[in-house]
Amino acid sequence: MPSTLDGVVLSIKLPEPNPKRLATRVTPDAGRHIMAGHPWVYDDSITSVSHRGVAGDLAVVFRDDRSFMAIGLYDPASPIRIKILHRGKPISIDADFWRQRLHAALALRDPLTSVGDTTGYRCINGENDGFPGLILDRYADTLVLKLYTAAWVPHLSSLVPVIADVLRPDALVLRFARSVQSSPPAGLHGLTEGMALIGEVPDSPVMFDEHWLHFEADVVRGQKTGHFLDQRENRIFLGTLSEGARVLDMFAATGGFSVHAAAGGAAEVLSVDMSVPTLAVAERNMRHNLDRPAVRACQHRTLVGDAFEVLDRLNKSHDRFDIVVVDPPAFAQRQESIERAIHAYGQLTEKAIAVLEPGGLLVQASCSSRVEPNEFYAAVKSGVLRNGRGYKELRNTGHPLDHPVTFAQGGYLKAVFARVD
Repeated sequence: MPSTLDGVVLSIKLPEPNPKRLATRVTPDAGRHIMAGHPWVYDDSITSVSHRGVAGDLAVVFRDDRSFMAIGLYDPASPIRIKILHRGKPISIDADFWRQRLHAALALRDPLTSVGDTTGYRCINGENDGFPGLILDRYADTLVLKLYTAAWVPHLSSLVPVIADVLRPDALVLRFARSVQSSPPAGLHGLTEGMALIGEVPDSPVMFDEHWLHFEADVVRGQKTGHFLDQRENRIFLGTLSEGARVLDMFAATGGFSVHAAAGGAAEVLSVDMSVPTLAVAERNMRHNLDRPAVRACQHRTLVGDAFEVLDRLNKSHDRFDIVVVDPPAFAQRQESIERAIHAYGQLTEKAIAVLEPGGLLVQASCSSRVEPNEFYAAVKSGVLRNGRGYKELRNTGHPLDHPVTFAQGGYLKAVFARVD
């Protein structure tokens, strides 16, 4: 049943947070990390809890002298047991608190949003904006709220009206990480993946702009929240280097790099991905920009297949490209996968430069947070040098403005633009 909170019509009645707070103590080492700004408290760092808590309870961390240290969201189902919201002095976690946090996050994005050429961007980047385990993405007048912990569910009743008042969306769509979707139904209080908390669920892809180019986002069923917003700056830069080029876009997904290359004057673009549906979106995204002469003039093809196998086939058929983009999904989901991931990046580099013209441009990225930037760049460079090719880095990039990083584990994205002789 719809309900109204602070004048905002919601699609469902949201639960209220538990007014009783948990009193917790942590190890001295965890306390030092908290006061240094780290947003996570692991389960084995907690030395005492006043009573049994449920997801979304507010946990107050006390010092040994019983003075206030910090407050955070409690999640008994996660090894990250407390996600810190605030440290220093006691404070109320209420609508005013969320409003201040949201305004601070949006202020960081002013240089991006004030130009008006981009209507798809991240408004809240989880822990890095003081909202641990929560992201909020904007696609024109539609917002997507994605939760990575069920601990946020009891606090939506105060947060959602703030989002509505500050950002004035036509719709707010709720998405869950896989780990949250597997939570007990009682813990989600009737909330379901893809439902609308404000307005109605879009019945078609949402259109938005990225640096004056037009894209669609499936905000209900699409990967992430509907688009890979974090690669925007790299896509824009690629477009400035693409005039007259033959471009190979590996792991093309919905065609972000492909469209920017075409708009930048690429003569040909080949988009390769394992997914037939995402390549269909890539084709539509190209068509969305046919009002541009450069896009109309570009020969765009798509190819379904495994990246390693496709690169081998292209090499055997002597296909060569002026630019090769390699933007794979995360290879290192667990700590024990790091070495294998680094090896895979090197393999991809070797196969990519085999189809790259001398003096061509290699663009390679990693979104594996467990792989350090220096490890990734070394793997790419080694892959080039093992094949006797020259290598000159033009640019190394990290997170864009709307994906800030405020603690070590908050970073994941890195990319290299390099000329290969």
